[in-house]
Amino acid sequence: MAQKSDSPSLKQIVILGGSYSGVSTAHYLLKHAIPQLPKKKTYQVVVVSASSKAMCRPACPRALISDDMFPQEKLFVNIPQAFEQYPKGSFRFIEGTATQLDHISRAVSITLPSGYIEHLDFYALVIATGAATPSPLLGLNRDVAYLRNSWTTFREALPKAQTIVIAGGGPAGIETAGELGEYLNGRAGWFSTKPANPKVSITVVNARTKILPALRPALAQKAETYLAQVGVTVINNARVKSVLPESAGSVDVASKATVSLDSGTTLNADLYIPAFGTHPNTSFIAKELLTSDNRVNTNTSTLRVDTAGPRIYAIGDVSSAARPAVHLILEAIPVLCANMKRDLFQTSDNSKDSFGEDRVYKEDMRETQMVPIGKNKGVGAAMGYALPSWLVWLIKGRDYWLWTTGPLWSGKQWAKEK
Repeated sequence: MAQKSDSPSLKQIVILGGSYSGVSTAHYLLKHAIPQLPKKKTYQVVVVSASSKAMCRPACPRALISDDMFPQEKLFVNIPQAFEQYPKGSFRFIEGTATQLDHISRAVSITLPSGYIEHLDFYALVIATGAATPSPLLGLNRDVAYLRNSWTTFREALPKAQTIVIAGGGPAGIETAGELGEYLNGRAGWFSTKPANPKVSITVVNARTKILPALRPALAQKAETYLAQVGVTVINNARVKSVLPESAGSVDVASKATVSLDSGTTLNADLYIPAFGTHPNTSFIAKELLTSDNRVNTNTSTLRVDTAGPRIYAIGDVSSAARPAVHLILEAIPVLCANMKRDLFQTSDNSKDSFGEDRVYKEDMRETQMVPIGKNKGVGAAMGYALPSWLVWLIKGRDYWLWTTGPLWSGKQWAKEK
């Protein structure tokens, strides 16, 4: 059954997505855009998310092992509670999934947990739906209950596993291998390159010539050395050709699997984790608005979706404006919000003229990525400079960014207009 949102007097700024991009955009608009607009009480920011809680997704490689790894109240944060600080009526949260975007009539259909469909008219729209991970262990692909159930199933199977295969040589795959390796096998001593008696055989299958393609070869090689110290073997230049049963890893996280590689090698795994790439959450969007890789075709300078009509924007992993990375999202938030504020001023009754110039986003292309390998080691670079292992631990490896997410979810990070 469908129902239409009845808010004729409100200009709804709808944000699809409740993670880094969506939550940050909502806070920034409520702090620095809406209060400055004429008739500010006629605007309402609406966040739509399949989960009522936001989470620190980068922490999944360690969090999937045990709830004891992180304080759960910091790992998962209630979205509606984070917005109780704003004036009544200025914010609304809808727990649901966007299932159809009609950019011509400027409405989006939201399927609620009850099965009802709400048709939401929007005055402005931000598409921040992110991307789904191939393994349900490594992201909030649905809601928290689904993620936790996946973790529970995996944890129950983990003590009996003797072989684990992880497909993917990017950060998610390498971090997951490092965490599982250290947890199950320990770490080699000072003068050893491998654990003396590893309990579990862990193999990473990487399609490229080296792991961690965003980092320089020397750092990738150092990462392989650290992986070996926790009992992880890397197979480079090999691609997973097939997995039997097909549901192993992607649906059934505890299933045994036969993993066939394009080299002709077959690996038998007690547990299989696909950790290669992500899939943009854009199934509800018309194909003409998407790029060839199914991301939203976004103006790389303004973050507008020019082909969709006025006041429609995209940001984060779902957008084609930049490569997926949290630090790039945080740099893009002020640009998107400044341009939306300009667009809203242009269409307001009291401001027909241009409100300044567009802010221009420019992706930082310098080598920046940090990859913990277990609790004590890691490789990485920032702004083109290689980082020592201890600094990767200090910045990311000790808690996978949880030290940074509190101010972000609460909006304190956006207290000042940038």
